Amino acid sequence: MRKSNKRSNVMQAALELIAERGFHDAPMAMIIEKAGVASGTMYHHFENKDILITELYRELEEKISATLREGYPVERPLRGKFFYLIRELFRYFIKNPLHFRYMAQYFNSPYGISLRRDRLLGTPGNHEILIDLFEEGITQQILKNLPVAVLFSLALGPLISLIRDHIQGFVNLDETLIKQTTEACWDAIKR
Repeated sequence: MRKSNKRSNVMQAALELIAERGFHDAPMAMIIEKAGVASGTMYHHFENKDILITELYRELEEKISATLREGYPVERPLRGKFFYLIRELFRYFIKNPLHFRYMAQYFNSPYGISLRRDRLLGTPGNHEILIDLFEEGITQQILKNLPVAVLFSLALGPLISLIRDHIQGFVNLDETLIKQTTEACWDAIKR
């Protein structure tokens, strides 16, 4: 195994185990074994499990953010930007179900609660593409004058539920259903 791959092997092993078993049922020893690295190697890259969990989150968030920003239609009307973002989120998570499962766990755990609070309640200097879109829509009186956290829930709550149901095989999210769902989410937040 090449040295440069050891960190990514640990990250992949942690992703798979945590997505499948949860944070508490994926001990470091199990991650080390699955990654095929020595414990010293693990602790060289990650001082402890909390750091590993946070680093994995950051890496996934960077990938998701890059996906959303690539091709983002800055000049389009708000509705077009919204449709682009929701469609790309659906596509990303359908292609990367482990990423979805990890991120859902992260944001519903003590690890992600303060981060989520900061984002939704608008900590100064925080520039999230969806939050910015919601604030722009409120300012332009295109979206309902509701707190950003409420708009976020109305727009993304159904997306999160549907992706989970798609991953579990309860629904098949094809392009037609993605478009219809995106329109329904738009209808929930527009004036």
